[in-house]
Amino acid sequence: QVQLVESGGGLVQTGDSLRLSCAGSGRAFSSYTMGWFRQAPGKEREFVAAISRSGGSISYAEPVKGRCTISRDNAKNTVYLQMNSLKYEDTAVYYCAAVLTAKWNPPTARAEYNYWGQGTQVTVSS
Repeated sequence: QVQLVESGGGLVQTGDSLRLSCAGSGRAFSSYTMGWFRQAPGKEREFVAAISRSGGSISYAEPVKGRCTISRDNAKNTVYLQMNSLKYEDTAVYYCAAVLTAKWNPPTARAEYNYWGQGTQVTVSS
């Protein structure tokens, strides 16, 4: 099992940057493929980005491609989401997720992940 805790959200203006962090507990963090999802009010939770166990494979959703960078530091049991050029439509609760798998499809569906954090709010004012 892994427990995930997100941090780094906040209120920013259009065009600003934020770096979200997700700290995982447990000794096997490097065995998990990690993902970021987001959920805006009244909308479904949607995929943002995913990173393989080693960090060698990465996938992004089209709306954030070119503006977001996912990375991980397995020595610190942490995965990051750097978000630049933030837009009003990026406003959402951002969730970190983990799945214990060696496969890389990549996992973009919510149902593919077994573990979730509690979320961190990102609000972008226009």
